[in-house]
Amino acid sequence: MQSYTIGQAARLLGVSPDTARRWADAGRIATHRDEAGRRLIDGRDLAAFSIEIARSAPGAQGGQGGQGEEDGPYTTARNAFPGIVTAVKLGDVAAQVEIQAGPHRLVSLLTREAVEELGLEVGMRATARVKSTNVHIDRV
Repeated sequence: MQSYTIGQAARLLGVSPDTARRWADAGRIATHRDEAGRRLIDGRDLAAFSIEIARSAPGAQGGQGGQGEEDGPYTTARNAFPGIVTAVKLGDVAAQVEIQAGPHRLVSLLTREAVEELGLEVGMRATARVKSTNVHIDRV
């Protein structure tokens, strides 16, 4: 399973590294140390946490308010949303992949074969590319 440094997690969550560090220090997200002593966050834990903070963001349905970040909504050029895979649902032929990119939740419907070729699983970094009403997934 993929793990993320505090800085990588902060970029995926759309917050500053200091905010991600404070959340880890407060026990809001579990960390472990690698052989170099860096704090890492398990990909599955980060995926679950990204959903939790997105639900509590200002304007989210049932939200509890902001996370203390001054930054606005997280967007990138060319309709690309780098984030973390939070769900993969496989059918016999089709699949559904959900990505949390900062406050944005993107859902892509694609073939099971495409998901397997990309090796997509919860906790991985991926980029959702939106064109018209289609969402394409790039493995990072």
